[in-house]
Amino acid sequence: MTAQSAGPKVSEREARQVAEAAREQHWRKPSFAKELFLGRFRLDLIHPHPTLPPDAVQRGEEFLGKLADFLTAHVDGARIEREARVPDEVVRGLKELGAFGMKIDARYGGLGLTQVYYNKALALAGSASPAIGALLSAHQSIGVPQPLKLFGTQEQKDAFLPRCARTDISAFLLTEPDVGSDPARLATTAVPDGDEYVIDGVKLWTTNGVVADLLVVMARVPAGEGRKGGITAFVVEADSPGITVENRNAFMGLRGLENGVTRFHQVRVPAANRIGPEGAGLKIALTTLNTGRLSLPAMCAGAGKWCLKIAREWSAAREQWGRPIAEHEAVGAKISFIAATTFALESVLELAGLMADEDRNDIRIEAALAKLYGSEMAWRMADELVQIRGGRGFETADSLAARGERAVPAEQLLRDLRINRIFEGSTEIMHLLIAREAVDAHLSVAGDLIDPGKNLKEKARAGARAGGFYARWLPQLVTGPGQLPTAYAQFRPAGHPDLATHLRYVERSARRLARATFLAMSRWQGRMETKQGFLGRVVDIGAELFAMSASCVRAEMLRAKGQHGREAYQLADAFCRQARIRIEELFGRLWTNTDALDRTVVRGVLGGAYTWLEQGVVDPSGDGPWIADATPGPSTKANVHRPVR
Repeated sequence: MTAQSAGPKVSEREARQVAEAAREQHWRKPSFAKELFLGRFRLDLIHPHPTLPPDAVQRGEEFLGKLADFLTAHVDGARIEREARVPDEVVRGLKELGAFGMKIDARYGGLGLTQVYYNKALALAGSASPAIGALLSAHQSIGVPQPLKLFGTQEQKDAFLPRCARTDISAFLLTEPDVGSDPARLATTAVPDGDEYVIDGVKLWTTNGVVADLLVVMARVPAGEGRKGGITAFVVEADSPGITVENRNAFMGLRGLENGVTRFHQVRVPAANRIGPEGAGLKIALTTLNTGRLSLPAMCAGAGKWCLKIAREWSAAREQWGRPIAEHEAVGAKISFIAATTFALESVLELAGLMADEDRNDIRIEAALAKLYGSEMAWRMADELVQIRGGRGFETADSLAARGERAVPAEQLLRDLRINRIFEGSTEIMHLLIAREAVDAHLSVAGDLIDPGKNLKEKARAGARAGGFYARWLPQLVTGPGQLPTAYAQFRPAGHPDLATHLRYVERSARRLARATFLAMSRWQGRMETKQGFLGRVVDIGAELFAMSASCVRAEMLRAKGQHGREAYQLADAFCRQARIRIEELFGRLWTNTDALDRTVVRGVLGGAYTWLEQGVVDPSGDGPWIADATPGPSTKANVHRPVR
């Protein structure tokens, strides 16, 4: 039994066109990561390391102190895990503290914190309870405040931002039961009716939706006479007639997450609540995520810090064969990985946050890389912590406490972090999104050349453009500073590990990666977009190179300030050496892999050739369709919406 999608039927080409139209088409500011994928190591864009004004630091530190005091005194993470809910009194306390207005300007009643201190606050809150981190992040990073800040009218800002700063919780509603990362099939509609729109549809996985007061809703406006139509963003009052929260979803982790299914039936929304013009919804969503994605790596960096603390304390206390387990190489390697990777994640996060605050650079790729890399590496660190803890890592904190041991929720962290590899763009989607931006320069000059829909005249013009671009670009990939032993000498201070050698490696590898990308485009041309395995490895190499760069630059900044410089250099050196091993493996797998064989096996699986392999088990799954019915209409379920007053 399979539910029928209520959304429009679109071809693969049409879906790509919708996604392409939503992209920012131009690069008005420099981008370190974009240049990196083009084989140009622009160290000048990130070094000297950006810094914040003293007054911004003071405001941020003062708030972090208040937040830490509140979390220590009023938040019981174990209770949130047991009850699968953040207590209302905690939510009210966070509102009074101003935590829901961290990123909102002071003129609207917010705290006006920088992106850097917003990230630090999310890491801190997430360490007390990941559900609280998700609550605050969904409200401010992708909920009402951010799109209004970027695209809202002054009237909308005046009406909604003061509420979001102190009293109201917001949510972002895009996903539908049969629509995930393919928004071209969006089924929720917003039909114009005078000075209002009438919204019908069903939204799935609405983080904060169960408790929200305000919603950002993405709906399709039908095209008409004098009306462009298209996917459009609206601010919607969550208690509007016709809105029903039909279910509060439950997950393997983030048990306190207020995530649900929301149905809209003939919901009337004033046209004044439309954000931007009709058809701009996806562009608004993607632009919002340019910095909004930094919230996830913030909490991932915080998770790394906690993993390191527990690994250090446990590995010193636990003995095996007459020595603390940390002194055994097999365990020590895991601790070194956690320490070095935590330093790298924090370096990436801090650099990206500072670049967002400076607004000098376009950070769309940097933020996406931070999300991708942070979610993957935090998951690995949590997995290694569970392994270091052994059986105790698999045991729940409540069970440990019940038999008289410290209640360390390592298994909970593993469950809580798992969603980050899916949230706000799965790892696979992030690979494709970043890869598209990474090859943007190539497609700008040669896109028509490899587009089967273009005629010979258009292809000829594209060929001429491409010839000029590559005549200038390809010679730059032959040699560079990475081949000079004296390059980046400022990263080789006396008495410290040599980080200059790692920066030279980054420079050489960036050129090597660009050459590989060019070779792949020459080889596959229009089929390049189908080579998702290759593109994923290209992006993963770029992520490692970005993390190496951020780690080295931060280590030098800390040394110059006299803040644990020697230790920072040691951690950066360890991380870079570990990353280089991973990078070399990825380079090898660009051309030596099982991608073609995997496709053959997949066709066999889908064709039923291996069903005999599935025999010998029972399937404990329940009955029901794979995808729930999302046909528009009135709700038949009780409304579980519960705003926190």
